[in-house]
Formats: sequence, C-alpha cells, structure tokens
Amino acid sequence: MTTMSVTLSDPIADLLTRIRNASKATHPSVTLPSSKFKESVVKVLAEAGYIDGYLVTNEAPQSLLRVDLKYNAELEPAVLGLKRISKPGLRIYTGFADIGQVLGGVGISVISTSQGVMTGGQARRRRLGGEVICHIW
Repeated sequence: MTTMSVTLSDPIADLLTRIRNASKATHPSVTLPSSKFKESVVKVLAEAGYIDGYLVTNEAPQSLLRVDLKYNAELEPAVLGLKRISKPGLRIYTGFADIGQVLGGVGISVISTSQGVMTGGQARRRRLGGEVICHIW
C-alpha cells in the first residue's frame, strides 16, 4: 500500500474522517501518516474501547499510524459517529466545570489539556480544562 504525502490544514479532521469512512466500509484497519498528537488521540480512543488498537511503524520518509477498527459480532462499528469540535480556524476551549456529556453519557469528548490528551471525564476528575478536540459516540 502506498501513501502520498499531502499537506493538510487539519490533520485531526483527516484522522477522524478516515476512521469514519473505514468503519462504514467495515475495513479491518486504516493507515495514515503519524504524528505525536494523532497517536495521543488514538491512544484515548483505544483506552475508551472505540478501537481495537494501533501501531506506529517507522518507515522513511514518514512514520505511519495503523488504527485497528473494532466491530461487534454483526459487523457494526464501535464508532457510530464522531464530530470535530475545535478547528484550526476556530479553537474551542472549556474549563473543567463546563465539560459536558456527549449524547447523555453515551459518547466521550477528547480534550487536549496541559497534562496531555484525555477524555472529558478524566479531565473533569482531574479538574483540568483545555481544547475540545472532538466528540465520539
């Protein structure tokens, strides 16, 4: 599989779109260019149970990130929906007291805090605010 190097204005939106499209097509995994921030977002998704796992491969000229998607017995994806909240043109920040639930607690929010990327629930418990990256359900 060959991948092209493309300059993106929003690499996190690209990550989420690739996960969404691959899940709808029931692909076992999706591969994309890696970055430390993408790895931290994918790590949160793995810990929350929305993906089976991920692997970073160090290849020239850029390392790749393989995300293993998760499905139930009927091949329904674990990721039913996701939405990018903070964008490069409009950053959205929140305090820990204002971190709300996603779909009444069905989903999670991914927050970038001063102590790293974590779920909204973890940020609220640690009393940390930050940039709201996305919502996933």
